[in-house]
Amino acid sequence: MSISTHFKLYKPVGMLSQLRSGEERQVRKKKFLGELYNFPSEIMPIGRLDEKSEGLLLMTTDGKLSNHINHSDIEKEYYAQLDGAITKEAIAQISNGVSIGLFGESYRTKPCAVRVLGTPPMLPKADKKLRIGVHRPTSWISITLTEGKFRQVRKMTAAVGFPTIRLVRVRIGSIGIEEMKVGDVLPIVLSF
Repeated sequence: MSISTHFKLYKPVGMLSQLRSGEERQVRKKKFLGELYNFPSEIMPIGRLDEKSEGLLLMTTDGKLSNHINHSDIEKEYYAQLDGAITKEAIAQISNGVSIGLFGESYRTKPCAVRVLGTPPMLPKADKKLRIGVHRPTSWISITLTEGKFRQVRKMTAAVGFPTIRLVRVRIGSIGIEEMKVGDVLPIVLSF
């Protein structure tokens, strides 16, 4: 019986949530997780963060554990910087669930926990590609989901009129990003 290996990492903006490309030659240069660390060959990401999102990503060599985390009600918390000063009405809508598009179908999100962050969270400096300075005033929210549909947080905030400018996953279950810096990779013990 082999021993499973687990890591947590701070995925940078502009990096795909996969180890490497399946193509030998790429038309456009993409960045992959394998550039951050010399991971074991059996490693896989637990879930995904889209290319424009950053923050906590868990990695494991245990496929059963990965499946359990992806298909259970384990909380995933995100900090989202929004275009505009979000309203109480928009917070209530997101909290109760909103309709979003998902692969050509309408999907109603599950109720979730949403709160306004009165002061911007202590995070690494935003990637310059995000062009935060060109938007109107912004606001920050914490949103905690127990599901993880394709680009869900971005679609939810856009559905209520406040597009997400910066999205950072800060927690999965009890595992947080703490003081990690962009690109950090740390071995950890996982128990879910």
